[in-house]
Amino acid sequence: MALSLTVNGEKRTVEVDGDTPLLWVIRDELGLKGTKFGCGAGLCGACTVHLDGQPMRSCSTPVEMASGKSVTTIEGLSPGGNLHPLQKAWVEHGVPQCGYCQSGQIMTAANLLEHNPTANRDDIIAALSGNLCRCGTYSKIIAAVESVASGDSVDREGA
Repeated sequence: MALSLTVNGEKRTVEVDGDTPLLWVIRDELGLKGTKFGCGAGLCGACTVHLDGQPMRSCSTPVEMASGKSVTTIEGLSPGGNLHPLQKAWVEHGVPQCGYCQSGQIMTAANLLEHNPTANRDDIIAALSGNLCRCGTYSKIIAAVESVASGDSVDREGA
């Protein structure tokens, strides 16, 4: 079945079964490897992308749900090749360890800051509570998001 969707601002058509998880279309059909497979059940958040601006677990979302909609992956978070303020803060705060959860954490945080640009610590903890980090870098993740929300970090362009 041919399905059309917009991925990172580009219209794409894929020939797949409608029940194929969006994650596999993003990774295998479109070659965007930044979105990770974690648990495969939508529980860990590693596969989080934005679907029409809302965070969505791509491992448990059939691609037919994304047909005609806009998908943003970590690669599309900052068009033009410049790092998103959250990505800069991630580096600044030394967040990355194994890196497996990073794209999902950043996509969830980006959605939070888009809707609540001055989110406080409690807002951040609540928003990210569904994203798991197997390295346990939660304190660094929260500090990075807080720094962007408070304007204490790198520029806020795009946040």
